[in-house]
Amino acid sequence: MAESESQEGNYDNRGNKVQNFETDMEELLEKMEELTVHAAWMAYDCVPTHTNPDLHNALQCLENAFLMCKEQVEKKWQEVLME
Repeated sequence: MAESESQEGNYDNRGNKVQNFETDMEELLEKMEELTVHAAWMAYDCVPTHTNPDLHNALQCLENAFLMCKEQVEKKWQEVLME
């Protein structure tokens, strides 16, 4: 009787391990899919930048304008806080 209970316990334990393994594998596959999609979008975004130098220059100008505006907003914010 003790042997059959022990075997049932081992079977349940083995079943839990298999279920945990399947769950872990599903989670890993989902993460791999997310990373693959992210990498694909990164590559997709890089292609136009490398094939069109004007696009790179335009993006650089936009970034510079953004940084200047951000700096001005921070200065004005500090002035407002001082008042």
